[in-house]
Amino acid sequence: MRPRSHPHLLAAALVAIALAVAGCGSSSSSSSGSSSSSSAASSSTPATTSTGSASSTTPGFEGVALEQGDQLAPAGTTQTGTVDGIQCGASEQLVYHIHAHLFVFVNGAPRAIPAGIGIPGSSTQLTPQGPIAAGGRCIYWLHTHTSDGVMHIESPTQRVYTLGNFFDVWHQPLSATQVATAHGKVTGYVNGKPWAKDPRSIALTPHAVIQLSVGTPVVPFQSLSWAGTQL
Repeated sequence: MRPRSHPHLLAAALVAIALAVAGCGSSSSSSSGSSSSSSAASSSTPATTSTGSASSTTPGFEGVALEQGDQLAPAGTTQTGTVDGIQCGASEQLVYHIHAHLFVFVNGAPRAIPAGIGIPGSSTQLTPQGPIAAGGRCIYWLHTHTSDGVMHIESPTQRVYTLGNFFDVWHQPLSATQVATAHGKVTGYVNGKPWAKDPRSIALTPHAVIQLSVGTPVVPFQSLSWAGTQL
């Protein structure tokens, strides 16, 4: 696949400092499992929600608007052992490289997914383009680099990962009545369609937009465009 530029390189450089490896890697090694809609990345327009209630209008370094609200839970609960067969290694694995997005609302208010999930020991560096997770002892195949809700799935093999796997790596609970620190009935949407099953079973597919509302009111689905993100 022809190499292309990727905003992921900025976070990659920061992680590489502490890991003493060549870098996290760019999307030049992306799997064919990535969505073809990423070809729209020539635009410089940041991805935002349809109403803006979950995200600010300020894009982070990945081109996706940073999420508003308090953190749903700290990223630091991530540990280092193998979780659901998912390892924490010295560098990212880019054989299978896709991205999905997560919005969470608690009683109608947005909560932010923090930077550094899946990167144990990382610290949040404030940059002109928002927070970025830097350093860390290792990096899981499922992780976040900033607080824009983007989940990175970067695996040595093509495999269907789930939202439950992501929360397990984070060491936070996820069920029909709890999302991390938030308790209440969980209402889910995936790509605009209601999700009536266990939220743990939601598949992390290329460019999936996942939304969970805990309690009431239930927030209408917030759409997100990946155009301009190069993800």
